[in-house]
Amino acid sequence: MVELSSKLLFLSFILYLVAILFFGGAIRQKKGLEGSPYNNKPVRSGTIAMALTGLGFISQIGYFITRWIAGGHAPVSNMFEFSTFFSIMMVGAFIIIYFIYRSATLGLFTLPIVLIIIAYGSMFTKDITPLIPPLQSYWLPIHVMTTAAGQAILSISFIAGLIYLIKYIDKFNSPIKGFFLETILYFIHIVLGYIIVTSIFSILKYQASFEWVNKEGKIVTSIYKLPAIFGLNEWQLLSPGKMEPLVELPAIFDAQKFNTVLWSFIAGSFFYILIRLLVRKRTSQLLQPFVNKINGDFLDEISYRSVLIGFPIFTLGGLVFAMIWAQIAWTRFWAWDPKEVWALITWLFYAAFLHLRLSRGWHGEKSAWLAVIGFGIIMFNFVFVNLIIAGLHAYV
Repeated sequence: MVELSSKLLFLSFILYLVAILFFGGAIRQKKGLEGSPYNNKPVRSGTIAMALTGLGFISQIGYFITRWIAGGHAPVSNMFEFSTFFSIMMVGAFIIIYFIYRSATLGLFTLPIVLIIIAYGSMFTKDITPLIPPLQSYWLPIHVMTTAAGQAILSISFIAGLIYLIKYIDKFNSPIKGFFLETILYFIHIVLGYIIVTSIFSILKYQASFEWVNKEGKIVTSIYKLPAIFGLNEWQLLSPGKMEPLVELPAIFDAQKFNTVLWSFIAGSFFYILIRLLVRKRTSQLLQPFVNKINGDFLDEISYRSVLIGFPIFTLGGLVFAMIWAQIAWTRFWAWDPKEVWALITWLFYAAFLHLRLSRGWHGEKSAWLAVIGFGIIMFNFVFVNLIIAGLHAYV
């Protein structure tokens, strides 16, 4: 059953990859402005792209069900499982929005983000392990799945906002805005860099064992799967011929996680610079031809409605259900755990988003920037808090 689950996930990955090509073809076939009331009929490539996306979504649902059967519990208990479920919810949200707005451009940008999330999750352990006692509750799927669904819908707001900014970046006539947009796209390269460098060293079967002294003063053993640039406290290399650390970090820091982040920046920066040298354009300029045929007001509406739907769902999953479960599991509603704090920050930000939109009239560019910043907060919680900051909610 586990093998079938993995094959279904891989099949969905391939289907999404092919669907991206057809979404690109659909954009080229459209003659009018996407989002115009006179141009809302799907072209043939768009129909094929959505058929492939639908098949991929069904395949992912099959992955989720078979893994649930194999493990005996909802597959959202580690980083791999949460990432893949998050991607399922993101595709589901896109499918619903597509049938309302018929936007091939949204599909062209959504599916690559989905593939990156799946690939990112695949870098973590795929083993099915028994749940620890606090997680052995029906509140696990209720809380985590509702939170992921809310964040996935909010992510569609980010994608619409990002497309808006790419479309109008040259019209902003502001180098500072262009710099910030390019920085956002640069960080997407960093995530790609993490996936690429981790995949390369995984294929090479790189491992280096170290003994080191933890903050309790105990000697423990750790295994690096990337060459050690940051070393563990009072480290001793146990694997002859492997790279020795260049910098030793105190025991209060997780040197392995810092090492992973640094390698991600190295690989992502190399990837970004290589593209810039080959095309001699900013990434935003490279993407502009793909967004010229979409209406800006149309994007603004998608972004706003995504927040309008995603915010209450996230409120239920990320705050209400989370506090109920925390009271049941740990006899307290709140403990200022890092993920709890960032869930609250996320909620406050999107509450401010809706307030500024409805009471101050922040539409268009301002709304797009807010949507992008909001997704950055979600990803900080999703990636950085898990990789760097330890806590009760930290996935592995």
